[in-house]
Amino acid sequence: MGAHHHHGHSHGHSHHGHSHMGGNNRMRVGVAALLTGFFMIAEIIGGLVSGSLALLADAGHMMTDFAALAMAWGAFTLAKRPANWKHTFGYDRFTILVAFVNGLTLSLIAVWILWEAAARLQAPGDVLAGPMLWIAIGGLIVNLIVFKILMGADQENLNIRGAVLHVLGDLLGSVAAIIAALVILRTGWTPIDPILSVLVAVLILRSAWFLIKDSSHILLEGAPPHIDRRAIREDLPVQIEGLISVEHIHAWSITPERPMLTLEAFATDEANLEVVSLAIKERLQTQFHIDHATVDVMRQSSQKTS
Repeated sequence: MGAHHHHGHSHGHSHHGHSHMGGNNRMRVGVAALLTGFFMIAEIIGGLVSGSLALLADAGHMMTDFAALAMAWGAFTLAKRPANWKHTFGYDRFTILVAFVNGLTLSLIAVWILWEAAARLQAPGDVLAGPMLWIAIGGLIVNLIVFKILMGADQENLNIRGAVLHVLGDLLGSVAAIIAALVILRTGWTPIDPILSVLVAVLILRSAWFLIKDSSHILLEGAPPHIDRRAIREDLPVQIEGLISVEHIHAWSITPERPMLTLEAFATDEANLEVVSLAIKERLQTQFHIDHATVDVMRQSSQKTS
């Protein structure tokens, strides 16, 4: 599902291709966020009532889902706002900032779960395995529904991809809580609850790490993963007639879907600068999938001899 339109939009679509998909994405993500949010609250209450740390850990993981979904919803809502003179790139970057904060928050939640688990392993408490089991099963069902909803949205979008990964991780969290409940019902061995909550905390830490890593790379204007300026420097002069060299290549991304690039090009004295400029942009688009390039072309003779 979703694979067929994947190839449909070539990289020439700049910005007009998003609008019809945006509404569908926004609604799907909104519904998914509400479902997750409601159940997250149910799990927190259930975790406190039953005394189960695994349920609280799963609620913590559900919070990561909820944040990812709410963020995707916010992104689709904000993306409708046009760029203005203060924010010349529009508001797309906002979601990257939220992802970064989200990553930090998740790390703290995971650390708290590990801390609490250590305490409970030393002094195991009572766990009401019956209510715990039902709530954990409920969590699993909600995750499956949300996963189904998200699979109908645009898989190219990074916010949606992130949300899907969160939900898959959360499925594992619910399964861990179900297993813990079954073990306690069968054997009465309560330490299984904090042990499995540690597993979920590790899952949370892992997704937090990726969120922080990817978002900080973009916030620090890191180069998009598929763009290698060395390759561009070698490729362009070979491909384009009248082009001698390209210098000062800078590549960054506004969001993962919007790579940007600037460069200076030096052409032979006979070359038509406009033709060279258009050829460079065309090559960057077809070969390197960069829709937005700012290209400064000058004659070789105007280059300062060092």
